[in-house]
Amino acid sequence: MTDSALPESVIDQIRGGGKLVLCYSCRATGLCRLGLEEERLVEFGRTVTRLHCPRDQEGGPGVAHGGWTAAALDEILGHIAILSGHMAVTGTLTIEFLKPVPIERDLEATAWVDRRENGKWYNVGELRLVATGAVLARASGIFVERDPAVHFERHRQWLAEQDRTSR
Repeated sequence: MTDSALPESVIDQIRGGGKLVLCYSCRATGLCRLGLEEERLVEFGRTVTRLHCPRDQEGGPGVAHGGWTAAALDEILGHIAILSGHMAVTGTLTIEFLKPVPIERDLEATAWVDRRENGKWYNVGELRLVATGAVLARASGIFVERDPAVHFERHRQWLAEQDRTSR
């Protein structure tokens, strides 16, 4: 167990007893605003996520905004660590947009750990249209392990220092 390992009770709390890890904002409603519907850890370091792009994320006629695609893949790749029992935050994220992502259609993302080194998770994934299996986007990112006992408190302290400095 590393410093960033999460107890099973914390993982259950993050999942809220449901089928999906929700960010702090989405936990209030119990639904993911990005349209993630269900995710599962297939094996350590490999996930499958069902999702759809909500109409309010439409960037062009009938297609998702590129920012939605990036945000959804960031969540999906980042959840690999959480579902594997660790906390990690996004260090870098690269998106390859292959085809326009249709809104309100069944999508599936598969994501996996390419490798782990020195507290970093090198994760990759693909977003596909369920009906045909067409690959719509690919992503890769580096996710940095953090100790959940201190990570957010350290951020609050840093932000308070920024507020003092700006006066």
